Amino acid sequence: MAFDIEMIKKVYDNMTTRVDKAREIVGRPLTLTEKILYNHLWDGMPSKAFGRGVDYVDFAPDRVACQDATAQMALLQFMHAGKKKVAVPTTVHCDHLIQAKVDAKTDLARAKTQSNEVFEFLSSVSNKYGIGFWKPGAGIIHQVVLENYAFPGGMMIGTDSHTVNAGGLGMVAIGVGGADAVDVMSGMAWELKFPKLIGVKLTGKLSGWTAPKDVILKVAGILTVKGGTGAIVEYFGEGATSMSCTGKGTICNMGAEIGATTSTFGYDDSMSRYLRSTNRADVADAADKIAPYLTGDAEVYANPELYFDQVIEINLDELEPHLNGPFTPDLATPISKMKEEAIKNNWPLKIEVGLIGSCTNSSYEDIARAASIAKQVTDKKLKLKSKFTITPGSEVVRYTIERDGFIDTFDKIGATVFANACGPCIGMWDREGAEKEERNTIVHSFNRNFSKRADGNPNTLAFVGSPELVTALAIAGDLSFNPLTDTLINEDGEEVMLEVPTGDELPKNGFDAEDPGFQAPAEDGSGVQVSVSETSERLQLLAPFLPWDGKNITGAKLLIKAYGKCTTDHISMAGPWLRFRGHLDNISNNMLIGAINAFNQKPNTVKNQLTGTYDAVPAVARAYKAAGVPSIVVGDHNYGEGSSREHAAMEPRFLGVKAVLVKSFARIHETNLKKQGLLGLTFATEADYDKIQEDDTINFTDLVDFAPGKPLTLEFVHADGTKDIILANHTYNEGQIGWFVAGSALNLIAAAGKA
Repeated sequence: MAFDIEMIKKVYDNMTTRVDKAREIVGRPLTLTEKILYNHLWDGMPSKAFGRGVDYVDFAPDRVACQDATAQMALLQFMHAGKKKVAVPTTVHCDHLIQAKVDAKTDLARAKTQSNEVFEFLSSVSNKYGIGFWKPGAGIIHQVVLENYAFPGGMMIGTDSHTVNAGGLGMVAIGVGGADAVDVMSGMAWELKFPKLIGVKLTGKLSGWTAPKDVILKVAGILTVKGGTGAIVEYFGEGATSMSCTGKGTICNMGAEIGATTSTFGYDDSMSRYLRSTNRADVADAADKIAPYLTGDAEVYANPELYFDQVIEINLDELEPHLNGPFTPDLATPISKMKEEAIKNNWPLKIEVGLIGSCTNSSYEDIARAASIAKQVTDKKLKLKSKFTITPGSEVVRYTIERDGFIDTFDKIGATVFANACGPCIGMWDREGAEKEERNTIVHSFNRNFSKRADGNPNTLAFVGSPELVTALAIAGDLSFNPLTDTLINEDGEEVMLEVPTGDELPKNGFDAEDPGFQAPAEDGSGVQVSVSETSERLQLLAPFLPWDGKNITGAKLLIKAYGKCTTDHISMAGPWLRFRGHLDNISNNMLIGAINAFNQKPNTVKNQLTGTYDAVPAVARAYKAAGVPSIVVGDHNYGEGSSREHAAMEPRFLGVKAVLVKSFARIHETNLKKQGLLGLTFATEADYDKIQEDDTINFTDLVDFAPGKPLTLEFVHADGTKDIILANHTYNEGQIGWFVAGSALNLIAAAGKA
């Protein structure tokens, strides 16, 4: 039986009447996305039509999921909410704090020792507040959620940007910051601007070397890293129904890389098969009864241009395998063009490491198809030319692929199987030699390939591809190799060609595991004690941020004018900094250390206007804070792209930053800034970015009149006494202005709990 089956049945019981009512109110057929959204309105039965990209709407998500790195801060905040138990089903998954170095057994044992304090904290908090806890080694959050909790037609939020993976099972699953999660866990509504809709029509059918991963690599090339901002992507068509459920999950997972709110697919036979294979026949049976409500209306898919804000069509019969990168996930290159592009751009052709797995591509089907390529190394007398690693997505997948012989296949060619955790995908990879910062090429089946993302080396060029293509490239050891057309020379000096990958969608003998790694919470957690040592360097109880004093912010200093791409990895790096995710003071020492200073083109070197000297960004911020001087950050386009980590918003707030003024924001980061009581502003005129000088002092002239739809006026006073008046737009509504006034959204929740 599935977890929370009664909750799922209740969602389905409401769906038919609410969707019928929404269709009547909107006055037209509905997309799947609209059906799910209208069925999850906080007020219940729909009573009005909402404007896409215009109306802020309160929703009631069905569940919350947190990974260990973000769960620490989320649960530290929840402890301030004054609640005895979470209001909706919630889970915590220990997957981010396990560093890949040697092998699964060694690395997991080391992590349990090094991060025992954090794991014990998360376990006890989960036990106290009714939260399901998945132990270290159980698997990566998104794979575990797909296997156990995702369900067609549901709505979920999670404290990780790749929560969107659950769209592969027909959910609207959205990555958020911890403060958003705390709202829902506390029994409050969750607010989202009603999204625009992008429809992707898939015709034809995948075959040969082309995989579901290539669909999203192609889409990323079309939409770029910000083309999906403010929108939900809905896939449909014969190509969609012909691919596996986990393949759909891969596509939705990497939808985070186009800035989309989430992505989803309509319910079909592949989802039913997957649910039944993962011991959730009860969910499949319930979904089958209302199947027409769990996909878009037929008229929508027949005439998508009438119902979506944008439509993209991809013919899977013609789709080539792709490699995206380096340094950005939207630089899409068909494999037939890679040799030409690599030579033109002087990318190192030698592939040092190939890595498969992660939350994006670690399904049974993914591993089976990669193993079918790996087996040919032995069968065709080839040798692996690159190092090769496999990261299973869950203990259920790992146990099953070991039972079915795939791990043995990988062992025979000298591959390394890492722990069931995020590992190299998030920078938790102790890669030998990375500290030398040599220019080199790696290929992986992960989702992100930002500079320094995998191994901390800014000169590692990472290319993203499907597991089967990555496996082939690791065998060849050459970025210019095209397995569709090229041959390899084996140990006998013969030319051989790799055969197309094959693999079962689901295990013939079902999934299995001796211990999946789940810990159920106590029925009554009132007696459970949660302690945090005052001397801990890993955990720190939170103190509430101060409310706004009601006055204009004046005398603020420019902390940094960030140049170019500034992701959450630049603002709050992962890797070795993950160990401080539960300690706001300590982790604030990484604030913006990866951002490039526009005035000297260097990272982590900014001018301290109080002394005239240059220092690290956190050090300068602390100096301003100690002197009682507010500061602001200026940035470029799509500021805060990437992970949902709210530390990228909490750290500036903690270190005295009052506002972040940029050309444009990534959705999650803008919300996180608002939740923490910061001003997230955009230039009314983008060219004003160029007017900002290194020694600027900033005064707000009309913050006292802060109101929805009313731009704010900022006075930038330069060192020579001249000034520029800059107009800044914002998207704050009345409720969000309330967060700013109170000092944070959490302050309002805590106040309501005491009332």
